[in-house]
Order: sequence, then structure tokens, then C-alpha cells
Amino acid sequence: MSTWRFCPLCGAGLEMRAVGGLPRRHCRADCGFVHWDNPVPVLAALVEYREQIVLARNHAWTAGAFGLITGFLERDEAPAAGVAREVKEELGLDATAATLIGVYPFARKHEVIIAYHVLADGEIRLNEELAEFRLIAPEKLKAWDFGAGLAVSDWLARRGVG
Repeated sequence: MSTWRFCPLCGAGLEMRAVGGLPRRHCRADCGFVHWDNPVPVLAALVEYREQIVLARNHAWTAGAFGLITGFLERDEAPAAGVAREVKEELGLDATAATLIGVYPFARKHEVIIAYHVLADGEIRLNEELAEFRLIAPEKLKAWDFGAGLAVSDWLARRGVG
């Protein structure tokens, strides 16, 4: 839950009140502000490149920890366009197709993940966020049981793997 203490509209303190059937931070001065504290939309790309899957490691992650390409959905951006943008920004690749895999709650990070299978072309050039990448044959790809790993599991199941 959010740690907001003051109303960004009028500066009054916030208090918990039931709004819409859930406890939410509401302005004590009743200026109308409610902090809805909704989850943040995150895009995930299961990138298929030259018939292999790209997994990447963020600099902040421990050695050996790899995942899908992810990033935040921007304001006024269609999710399919946003996932193509993330693939371009993080890998330097051009998305040639993006197909929705599914939408997954990720309560631990207060996010909702919108996952796509992305076909991509070009030459991989990692941006400053990423430390390294691996190319994995689709039949050797293993899902993990949280976050974007749920999308990997669904994608593999649709391919008849796992």
C-alpha cells in the first residue's frame, strides 16, 4: 500500500476511508482527492529473434538471473506499440510482429503485466539497463512461477511444450 501522507491537491493529511468498497487514502479536508493506488501497467516481451528466445539480465539483478524484456507502459501509448518501443530501447531490435500472450497480476511489485510474443529483427545492442543477454532455443526455455514467468508458461503451453 502507498506511503502517501498528504493530499497533493490541498496539502491536508490523508486518512483511510472506504471508497468503492475498499480502504483508500482520502483527503481529510474533503477536497475530493482519493489516492486509488492502482497497479502500474508493465509490458513484457518474449522476444523471438532468429528462431531463439532472448532473455536478458538487468544490471541490478544477481548474476545468473535472466528474464523477459520489460518496461512501463507510457501515457497515451497502445500496449503493442509500447512493447515494440521497449524491445527497440533495450535490445536495439525492430519488432516485426507482436501477439498478446496474456495479462498477469504481479502483486509483489504492485503491477499488472501485459505480455506479448514479439518477433524481432536487427542486431542486438543492449542499452545501459542491461548487463547481458542469452539466446535460448524455444524447446529449452523454462518458465518460472511468478511475474513474467507466467506468460512464458502460457506461451510454451500454446506451443505444446511443458
